[in-house]
Amino acid sequence: MSLRLIWQTLSDPTRLRLLALLAEEELSVAELQEILHLGQSRISTHLSVLRAADLVEPRREGKHTYYSLAKNLAPKASELLKAAESTLEEIPDAAKDSAALKVVLEKRRSAAREYFNRIAGRLGKSFCPGRSWAEIGPLLAQLIPHVIVADLGAGEGWLAQLLAQNAAHVIAIDNSPKMVAFARAEFKKKKISNIEYRLGDIAEPPIDPGTIDIAILSQTLHHAVNPAQSIAAAAKLLKPGGRLVILDLNQHQFDKSRKLYGDYWLGFSEVDLRQWLKDAGLEKIRVQLLAPESEAPHFQPVLASAEKA
Repeated sequence: MSLRLIWQTLSDPTRLRLLALLAEEELSVAELQEILHLGQSRISTHLSVLRAADLVEPRREGKHTYYSLAKNLAPKASELLKAAESTLEEIPDAAKDSAALKVVLEKRRSAAREYFNRIAGRLGKSFCPGRSWAEIGPLLAQLIPHVIVADLGAGEGWLAQLLAQNAAHVIAIDNSPKMVAFARAEFKKKKISNIEYRLGDIAEPPIDPGTIDIAILSQTLHHAVNPAQSIAAAAKLLKPGGRLVILDLNQHQFDKSRKLYGDYWLGFSEVDLRQWLKDAGLEKIRVQLLAPESEAPHFQPVLASAEKA
């Protein structure tokens, strides 16, 4: 693609606003419509032009397509984009895009939070992908006894209760107030004293950096707005030599899981998990696929772990 054609592509103010947004977050056409207050056909047309110029790239997730800024822009193309973005202040309404993006991302979080608020107290009584003992067993086998553990996205706290049997202290985090309230009542009833349950988001867990021996993201990453950011946040909590363990689902195409289980992501590939763990500055990365579940749609769990140098 010639630099002249890229510059011509960047001359349109709407396409420039789209690029600025996609540089911040991967977004769907519907989300871009909500932010820019433009019709679907117009957004799609601009995205087609940007794709032709190799400035954005799509990612198919079930029936949905998400767009992001191209990851491997040539140095000259990056320079042109940076120069073009400096003119955003002169574009009417562009100043509102950042605030509108925050609203859209909060809606993502709210969708998952509302789902878990509705099922608080019932989560362990109904089917949930990747939560059978066949998956939890390998996860528990990696745990180091009598250490400080963070259970990130802890739900009703049933895993935290298992961890508390051997851990010195467990800090559980969840962004659903009802889940936290239910779990705290359970811990009190069962007289479990070494679990501390805090309300918070896994993207910014309310835990001091460098204080955790083991951080766990068990079947919670596919509810995250930004999985890479959540992994990076978990890595910051670890002490030197600390371990991050992730139990989630291998990439699948069961789109109904969005409505059935409040999922945002349809699992993750081994490649993506390895890259995100590496980007978080972790070492000794291991990713393994576990046995697919016997019930349809046959979700296949994936187990990943890494250590802080």
